[in-house]
Amino acid sequence: MIPQLFVEKIDLGDGRSITIETGRLAKQADGSVVVRMGDTMILATAVSARTSNPGVDFLPLTVDYREKFAAAGRFPGGFFKREARPSDSEVLTMRLVDRVLRPLFPDDYHAETQVMIQLMSHDEEVMPDALAGLAASAALAVSDIPFYNLISEVRVARIDGKFVINPSRVDLEKSDIDMMIGASLDSVAMVEGEMKEISEAEMVEAIKFAHEAIKVQIQAQLRLQAAFGKKEIRTYEGEKENEEIYKKVKAAAYDKIYDIAKVGSAKHERSAAFAEVKEEVKALFTEEELAADGDLVSKYFYKTNKEAVRNVVLELGVRLDGRKTTDIRPIWCETDYLPRVHGSSLFTRGETQALATVTLGTSREANQIDSPSEQGEEKFYLHYNFPPFSTGEAKPLRGTSRREVGHGNLAQRALKNMIPADCPYTIRIVSEVLESNGSSSMATVCAGTMALMDAGVQMVKPVSGIAMGLITDGEKFAVLSDILGDEDHLGDMDFKVTGTADGITACQMDIKIDGLRYDIMEQALGQAREGRLHILGKLTETIAAPRADVKAHAPKIITRTIPGNFIGALIGPGGKVIQELQKATGTTIVINEVDEQGVIEILGTDPAGIEAVLAKIKSITFKPQMGEAYEVKVIKMLDFGAVVEYTAAPGNEVLLHVSELAWERTENVTDVVNMGDIFEVKYLGVDPKTKKEKVSRKALLQRPPREEKKE
Repeated sequence: MIPQLFVEKIDLGDGRSITIETGRLAKQADGSVVVRMGDTMILATAVSARTSNPGVDFLPLTVDYREKFAAAGRFPGGFFKREARPSDSEVLTMRLVDRVLRPLFPDDYHAETQVMIQLMSHDEEVMPDALAGLAASAALAVSDIPFYNLISEVRVARIDGKFVINPSRVDLEKSDIDMMIGASLDSVAMVEGEMKEISEAEMVEAIKFAHEAIKVQIQAQLRLQAAFGKKEIRTYEGEKENEEIYKKVKAAAYDKIYDIAKVGSAKHERSAAFAEVKEEVKALFTEEELAADGDLVSKYFYKTNKEAVRNVVLELGVRLDGRKTTDIRPIWCETDYLPRVHGSSLFTRGETQALATVTLGTSREANQIDSPSEQGEEKFYLHYNFPPFSTGEAKPLRGTSRREVGHGNLAQRALKNMIPADCPYTIRIVSEVLESNGSSSMATVCAGTMALMDAGVQMVKPVSGIAMGLITDGEKFAVLSDILGDEDHLGDMDFKVTGTADGITACQMDIKIDGLRYDIMEQALGQAREGRLHILGKLTETIAAPRADVKAHAPKIITRTIPGNFIGALIGPGGKVIQELQKATGTTIVINEVDEQGVIEILGTDPAGIEAVLAKIKSITFKPQMGEAYEVKVIKMLDFGAVVEYTAAPGNEVLLHVSELAWERTENVTDVVNMGDIFEVKYLGVDPKTKKEKVSRKALLQRPPREEKKE
């Protein structure tokens, strides 16, 4: 039986289109769709448990995105020919979708929920991550899972001053903006991307443009939902509530929390004070009441705490640590902290601290990217580590978390466009977060900038970053600069902005409320600019400009280009020449063939070793020109001439025949030259008879006059 299909088309307005189809695949899922653009096809499914696990007070949502190698007609790389753990790019796509979906489920819905997205066919002209959010929302739209506010995501670029939705990877390389925006019909929920020093006004303009395209995609989902037959939303058991307990908790705790919050204190001191109030509240209930409703007491205490702290900010303009809304916490910085790394810095802002290191290498150390949708390499990459001790906790270590991948990617995008195009090094930054109370990803950007300059990387411009927050009750609002961890949890918007003195280089924004006005967003971005310029000033006070050169113990890299036909001679049979040269000079030599040319990278700490490699390259590639004079040295004596070596290219030998030593008849070679003699010869090209190169000493000497014949 052929299934009934339901298809909706989205016209992008430039000859391209997107279709959403349901009814063909994965019909046992609660909802499933196939989204297609060009030859890229994505299957998205949504499934949610019918009951919640007892004691769960949050939404256990899993968003999973995977790219199948078969989608691109390729085999997985490596020995194990099966897709395994997700790549960083897959993890980043999961985060992009999760961050938009999660806040839009009902607050009291706690059933295990899975949204799975798979790339099934890949078109090189279509970047699939831009379709993942649309696919996930459409799958939920045709299900009975309680998800009322449909969303979509698009990528927006600006090419030659014109905004483009969902560009190809080739087109994206021409763009000065690469942003992913997620939104519902009435609200922008998520923004993430990188830019080439654009203004705050240009960023808002790009967001507005993307939002209009998203509205069209949501309307298509609504049409599909209506055609398919909107399912009746399932009933579920919501959270337990008790108004009397809430009133009792609020009456006992609100004023005390308000008084603690308005004084301003350090994190541990404040946490201890709040914990003491909570114990006082719990003391108002009997053991039997706590056994039955202790979870409600904790829930209502958190709710009261959130309300009181937010009101202190809105009513008094005072924050938990005593700062005003625009204040930046004290900053201190240090460079060259670690003596043997290639570059290092320490950045501390309030109770957040990041230690960054820079390592320099050749193209051999580039980060290889091999996924179904992208192949290539990164010569600049950043890794971010967030150990549990940074927040004073003891937790098991289970590998790199999605959070670490996401925060590291944001910091990498913030810095990468400030690495000069002609930088010969592969650069790896590692950020170790040592303390965290507030944005450690922005601390990573600041520490990364200083570490790069400390390493002697000639950055185009230094970059700083700041995390901002927002608290609003619908009428009044407060934009918070340099937010604390608690302000992140209690606030209505968390956004991070990085940039130089001249413009924004990256951003990440999560908006937790519906209907955020653009004028508030513009004010927040303006306040963020003031904050990051303040932080930038602190960085440049510590290190004003990149060091003129790399450190003495850091490797220097020299690049040379040789004709492609000389590559084999430099490598030698079985790699013998290059291996012996590396061993003798203490260098690392990497040869890449580009456009029939050999691009040679020489990495070493000893200048003499590097010079020896350069001399060898010069020797191998030396090619004398017809009619030119060259200095040579006698290295071997023969009965019929002398073997000479070009002094400018040691190792390049040629026979100087006895007949070319002098104009006069030469009986013995030693009558004219001896071992070690240095003199000039003229290059005469290849002898047509012997097919060997020919040089002459006598050609540079004045020919003696001929003797007249006697009668």
